[in-house]
Parts: sequence; C-alpha cells; structure tokens
Amino acid sequence: MKEENNLLKFDSIADAHRAFGLHAPKHPLVSMITGRMGEHMVLPKESHVLNFYKISYNPSLSSRIKYGQGYYDFKEGGMLFASPNQIIGSSDELPTKMNSTAMTLIIHPDFFLGYPLAQEIKHYGFFSYSTNEGLLLSQDEKETIVALFNMIENELNSRIDDFSQDVVISQIALLLNFSNRFYKRQFITRKAVNHDTITKVERYIDEYLS
Repeated sequence: MKEENNLLKFDSIADAHRAFGLHAPKHPLVSMITGRMGEHMVLPKESHVLNFYKISYNPSLSSRIKYGQGYYDFKEGGMLFASPNQIIGSSDELPTKMNSTAMTLIIHPDFFLGYPLAQEIKHYGFFSYSTNEGLLLSQDEKETIVALFNMIENELNSRIDDFSQDVVISQIALLLNFSNRFYKRQFITRKAVNHDTITKVERYIDEYLS
C-alpha cells in the first residue's frame, strides 16, 4: 500500500487484506471478502485506488421506481463494479445496516492472463459506471448473484489443483454475463419510466392547448 496524490493505492490483493484488517489471502491474485460493517472488515476512511477489478454485492443499495400506475421495488441490494485504477469512496463497499453482509470479489488483471476473459472483461461497460449507476436487484436476481458469489467463494476455499483457475474464471465469466443481463433489464425499466413521464407531459400539454 502506498499514497499517491493524497490517495491510498493498493497494488496487491495482500495490501487490500492488510488494510481491511483481514488474514492474508489464500490466492495472491483473487479473493472473496465477506463481512459485516465494523465486524469482519474495516475499510480505510479515505478514498482509495485498487490496482485490480472489484465486483461487490451491497445489501444497502435499494430504490423504488414508479412505472405506470404501480411501482417496481428494488430493495434486495445491488452491485457495484470498479476497474483497476478507479477512485473508490470509502463508503462504497459496506452496507449501512449492521446486520447486512457485503460480498466483494477482487481480482488482479494478471489472474486472467492466457484466458479470453483478459480482453473480454474490458468490454463490460459497467466497470466504469459511477456509484449512482449501481445495479439494483430484484429478489430473484439477488438470489442468483448471491449464489454465484457463494459458488466462487467455495471454489476459492477448496484445495487448489490444476483445474482451480479454469473453474473460477468460468464462474467469474458467468457472474459478469448475469450482471450484464440485469443491467440491460435496469436500462429497459428506466426507459419505460422515462417514456411514461414524457407521455404524461405530452398529454398535459395537449389538454392545455385544447
């Protein structure tokens, strides 16, 4: 860990574990961090920069979106993504509810070397989205994402063999593909909400003019 331009920068997975108050990672290039706020991990108060990818599920992300005469509720948490060298706020990683557990997968780019995902991961645009564009999840989507995180964590905690990296990379690719699908759903929902608002405005204008 080092400081550059008043920002903490973590160059390795081990640096991040030390800063979060965790034991040394089992693998130097990939790790799953799971814990409750202030109980299992402590994040730096300052904004920081990670030299690796971050995919996290945060139970505190929620929203209620009006659509037509009803509402879509997204109260099952959401996901945040960051690519290497992005600035991350200290509050982005942890849930605000003390009984909520956040799950964060951090992956050094070198973990993908020799695999197609090394290039493919750069095409997932959500790694560059700001926090307010986090992926909000429905109950069914939450169950899918949490199951994938648990599957990756179980594999990382298993005995390392010749197939371990292949399996974990396949699981990460599946996690990214489901995230991409759910983001597309989110954009469609927002488009529908915006279209509904525009339609109402047009109707009010027509009524006023007539």
